[in-house]
Amino acid sequence: MKILQLCKKFPYPQKDGESIAIANLSKSLVELGCEVHLLAMNTSRHYVRLDDVQDETSHYQKVYAVEVDNRLKPFDALQNLIKGNSYHVCRFESAHFEKNLKKLLSQEDYDVIQLETMYLAPYLDIIRKHSKAIVAMRAHNVEHEIWERITENTSFLPKKWYLSKLTRQLRDYEVGNLNRYDILVAISDEDLKKFKTLGYRNGAVSTPVGLDLSAYNNKEQEPESKTTLSFIGSLDWQPNLEGLKWYLKYIAPKVKGAELHIAGRNTPDEVYAFSRNDNITVHGEVPDAINFIARHDIMIVPLLSGSGMRVKILEGMAMSKTVITTSKGMEGIDAVDGHNILVADDPESFATKVNWAIKNKDANRKIGENAREFVEDHYNAKDVAKKLLKTYEYVLTQDYVTHS
Repeated sequence: MKILQLCKKFPYPQKDGESIAIANLSKSLVELGCEVHLLAMNTSRHYVRLDDVQDETSHYQKVYAVEVDNRLKPFDALQNLIKGNSYHVCRFESAHFEKNLKKLLSQEDYDVIQLETMYLAPYLDIIRKHSKAIVAMRAHNVEHEIWERITENTSFLPKKWYLSKLTRQLRDYEVGNLNRYDILVAISDEDLKKFKTLGYRNGAVSTPVGLDLSAYNNKEQEPESKTTLSFIGSLDWQPNLEGLKWYLKYIAPKVKGAELHIAGRNTPDEVYAFSRNDNITVHGEVPDAINFIARHDIMIVPLLSGSGMRVKILEGMAMSKTVITTSKGMEGIDAVDGHNILVADDPESFATKVNWAIKNKDANRKIGENAREFVEDHYNAKDVAKKLLKTYEYVLTQDYVTHS
């Protein structure tokens, strides 16, 4: 089977959940006998030198990167707000990318074109015009749901009004394009139900993020001599920053007996300021996320908003760590509170669970062991890819009618 992956940013190096999900799936599909090509935007916000990631992308038959300027521009944002267009989506509309896509489709015959997120929907007309491939949209999140939750948690009224407008426009775009895909590949059963509630009626399958579990086998593990906590996540992603600030303000002062180590790409100054505290160290972006997770006993994932599946939680569980998160954080992950994860939703309860984990090392270790077993059973990358491939094979054997 010949598959083209379209991405709104270059998914290497694997520094966030979306990149890990894309990379692990593509590699597993190749191992299962597929020929996979990659066409990705190389955006100004996440620019990558291709020479630096040659080894990571070697499983692809062909790799194409198109430079796209997706910087936030106040005038463009205002213009799209007035016109009623989704600025979230418009930032990924590029004539240069469209030209390269059209050229590629004229040269190659694909069985499946897989859009990684709905931000590639602006190119559906080009795909339909120049290819007979089935179009799959892999939804890493219910995108507008993330922004609905961020808006709900925003107290500054002018910002809340602006975010509500942006969110409404994003929702209209996301829902309006739902039935233009042949197959919806949801990241969880929960998200798939939400999409169906929103009106999706075409082919669908739920496939979670898969991990290459060999990468999490005690990689150069040098644990601290005393119990420590870790937080890691891209801090230019609003839900991560929002949750971390909530933890630092309301929970960290209640936690006793352990240092907190914070790592994340694009760490803002307001987070670095917490390094003045004796028990908080802010590392900024770290060269190896897995080694960072390995050095600390407990991982906190304090999320108040977001959607989809949190890959960092799965990574922590794969490293046999005790992960403490919120109900929002564990959405899409069918773990069990107190058995293979710890869950709390208010500051007092969250602090209580962190302090319990610090004091109870044996119980902590058992939760970590259960977490690793849970990930092995449900989130092996090869098994996830097999399920998706079977779905594609089934659809390709049908007299399939595409939607426009």
